[in-house]
Amino acid sequence: MKSPILRFTLLALTVTGVLHAGPWESLFNGKDLSGWKQLNGTAPYAVVDGAIVGTAVASSKANSFLATEKTYGDFIVEMDVRQEGLSNGGIQFRSLSKPDWNDGRVHGYQFEIDPSERAWTGGIYDEARRGWLYPGTLNPGAQKAYKYGDWNKVRIEAIGHTLRTWVNGQPVAHVVDNVTPAGFIALQIHALQNPGQAGFKTSWRNIRIQTTDLTPSPATPALYIRNTIPNNISAAEKAQGWQLAWDGKTSQGWRGASKKTFPDKGWTMVNGELTVPETGGKEGFGGGDIVTEKEYSAFEFEVEFLMPANNSNSGLKYFVNESAAPIGGGNSAIGLEFQITGNLGEPANAAAVNTNALGSVYELYPRSALPGGLAIIPRLKEWQHARIVVRPDNRVEHWLNGIKIVDYVRGSADFKERVAKSKYKDTPEFGLWPKGRLLIQEHGREIRFRSVKMRELK
Repeated sequence: MKSPILRFTLLALTVTGVLHAGPWESLFNGKDLSGWKQLNGTAPYAVVDGAIVGTAVASSKANSFLATEKTYGDFIVEMDVRQEGLSNGGIQFRSLSKPDWNDGRVHGYQFEIDPSERAWTGGIYDEARRGWLYPGTLNPGAQKAYKYGDWNKVRIEAIGHTLRTWVNGQPVAHVVDNVTPAGFIALQIHALQNPGQAGFKTSWRNIRIQTTDLTPSPATPALYIRNTIPNNISAAEKAQGWQLAWDGKTSQGWRGASKKTFPDKGWTMVNGELTVPETGGKEGFGGGDIVTEKEYSAFEFEVEFLMPANNSNSGLKYFVNESAAPIGGGNSAIGLEFQITGNLGEPANAAAVNTNALGSVYELYPRSALPGGLAIIPRLKEWQHARIVVRPDNRVEHWLNGIKIVDYVRGSADFKERVAKSKYKDTPEFGLWPKGRLLIQEHGREIRFRSVKMRELK
């Protein structure tokens, strides 16, 4: 048996890497734009007082990029950035421009530079492709790290499948993604939606890169990790206590609600996807709901789901009590529910409180509005990300695509009042049970799930 010290050392090496690194290489000589080339838009770049300065122009109809002529796979890059004028910008990394892809449009990972009130600087965006991988909302404590009008030191680590960012020494984003292993680095000036922003400038200096013997920075235990690789748990996630709640292949750890075994119909497990087939929309008349064999009291539970049509219907339930009678003679087990529905519009009655909207606590709490942005606003036929957080003090959060959309306290006066006005009013202690199972609902409409993960909170 390994000693505790040895086991700790091995874990540290796995998460943080070895304690040495190769030399830094300058990407900008401070004098001219040697080694760089401009792509897409027409915003001009010039060298001024030892910095690269990009200027927004109303005439550019596309985002402008000043890209390195070389491409890079694994690296650590640092630079200073300053903005004069509240226009959006960014730093592309592992990015590409191919003649056969959207006429050469630059696409790939982007370190967001966002001087607006939204303050998502350091978030990771997939430019011209999937959209937001890590919006600033996932790490609100870092949203004040960027200082508009001053020089800010930024850092990007792209090592293997792990992408991490810092602003002025503050960790901001942590993404695990395997779509693009290598590409160029580029400085972005965004095309203007407001002509009044013409003339706004973004400056970069002290641009340097490491590419050999890389040293990942020490892990940040409290920082949320967004892993987009299906049914995958990274070493850093394991260190935080995350595990697959569904292994992507078998029914291990799950059974039918109020049953001893997993349903023998109504669910399929193919290509790493857990799928409910279309059976006409009758709740629980296919294979029925499935629940975890284990019960939980404080936890994080997250799932990726895909809705093929606007009549898609399902739900993620928690604190499920199988001994409680179903409501109105239905066939679904009782519990608090993260509503999943393909009807993405507003309720038919505009005056109604829409507790049936995607991400709401069904029957109890409506979700808040979502900010705009690709991969934020839900879309049919694309994978969406749901996350439920239940803290030991009974604070509960619902998240959708990286945005917190519901925040309530289980057992509060407000919670009890809402339950008393809902269809659960005659269910004793509804939602107040000290622990319960997690449930994925079968509602007779096709829907697919993957990357079903959870961790217990202490």
